[in-house]
Amino acid sequence: MKNLPNLFTLLNLVFGCIAIVFTLQSGIDIVYTKDGEQFIKLTENLCLASLFIGIAAVVDFFDGFVARLLKGSSEMGKQLDSLADVVSFGVAPGMIFYQLLRMGFIRQNDGFEAHVIWLIPAFVFTCAGAFRLARFNLDTTQCFGFKGVPIPAAALVVASLPLIYWYNSDSDLIYNLLLNKWFLYGVIALLSWLMVSTLPMIALKFKDFSIKNNLPKIILLVIALLSAVFLKWLAVPVVFIAYIILSLASKNKTTA
Repeated sequence: MKNLPNLFTLLNLVFGCIAIVFTLQSGIDIVYTKDGEQFIKLTENLCLASLFIGIAAVVDFFDGFVARLLKGSSEMGKQLDSLADVVSFGVAPGMIFYQLLRMGFIRQNDGFEAHVIWLIPAFVFTCAGAFRLARFNLDTTQCFGFKGVPIPAAALVVASLPLIYWYNSDSDLIYNLLLNKWFLYGVIALLSWLMVSTLPMIALKFKDFSIKNNLPKIILLVIALLSAVFLKWLAVPVVFIAYIILSLASKNKTTA
């Protein structure tokens, strides 16, 4: 039974690998409108990659929950968890950024000739996530709070982008923004900085069941439910922004 949490961790890793496979198979469709205008779009395989990152995040939550429930936490489990996370929440989202940047360049007249060096910044996110995980493993004070944004939270924001592209792109503004290379560079830089920063972030763990001590988490839950109803996949970045604001506004800024 003590190895059950490790099985969940390995399952997280498997789902992360599947997500990477779908990013590699995403491809690009060239469609022509009735007027003969060329229209380039990503295939839905990238959305499947996003969904598997989401499933990996759920499994990642449960491996910690099961470990606490069975009192099976171990140093090996901690290291294994980070190794799985760097794949599922570091490499896989980096591949999504790579494909979105590729798509953004292909939309340009000379996009097919864009040098790969313009796409490599996608993996700044991956490197920042790996750094954040290594630092977390060495820091014993992050129990009921975090220093910097946890990598699964940042990864879920990245995973939401293809889903927003497909299911919230009725607006030309959203569609063009998601495929704008400068916007994507900005998102990569921001998420990477948030992960490696030491900003005090709340952990979604309950010390007790009092409203006073858990008010930020309750507010975040309400925002998440309302956003999911009215904003569909746009809810993910909205909830992420709310998480940052509530964490910084919370009086309980200790990580012990």
